Amino acid sequence: MFLMYVDESGDCGLKGSPTRYFALTGVVVHELRWRPYLDGIVAFRQLMRTHYGLKLREEIHAAHFINKPGELQRIPRHERLAIIRLFARHLATMTDLNIINVVVDKKDKPPAHDVFEKAWTVLLQRFENTLSNRNFRGPANPDERGMIFADNTDTRKLIRLLRRMRRYNPVPNQAQYGSGYRNLTVNNIVEDPNFRISDQSYFIQAADVASFLLYQHLAPSSYMRRKQGRNYFRLLEPILCKVASSKDPMGIVRL
Repeated sequence: MFLMYVDESGDCGLKGSPTRYFALTGVVVHELRWRPYLDGIVAFRQLMRTHYGLKLREEIHAAHFINKPGELQRIPRHERLAIIRLFARHLATMTDLNIINVVVDKKDKPPAHDVFEKAWTVLLQRFENTLSNRNFRGPANPDERGMIFADNTDTRKLIRLLRRMRRYNPVPNQAQYGSGYRNLTVNNIVEDPNFRISDQSYFIQAADVASFLLYQHLAPSSYMRRKQGRNYFRLLEPILCKVASSKDPMGIVRL
């Protein structure tokens, strides 16, 4: 069983939105690697507690971590940025971890474009396809299945979307097969999505950091630009799921 933990960066609104992009990131780990990788993240957090005073119960929510730290203001901003950088480096050492990235460029999208649904549809399709083709790094069985764990989002809409894709998932034919669609239903993702509060899941926090770094790679804030933070996404390259998109050298699916 492969578990995909999902978080987002940017917002999915079109009119009046402060962000150009909506980034959706899935961190995928096999059940047989879940406990050792969790233990590794706990060990990392213990080091952060020792060196920077970040308590194990305190959440790494990257955007707020940098700009709206609240009680974490006691840790200097450059040290909070260092924690994010070190977390990315630590994740990259987990050689059986996989990260799928989907980005919607909202510029020039028509008013009726459903950013949330488009991004999630593609992420679910990539998760399904990578499962069925056994392309994830890590332990492999001929009949692997997957399960979704998402940060709190539009829960009802996401549940309805996945249920519909199990019955109806039209995918355009490739050029060599002519025009039209094929109904490639989702068969390898079991159960409805499970929802987690991010401050209670280190893997959701990992997805949050990866998604944040992806967004900063595309559209860095002035602070991240000054600190070369737009390059931090490249720290994750060893664990990026590049088979998700052959059109992008980092495997980013761009919509």
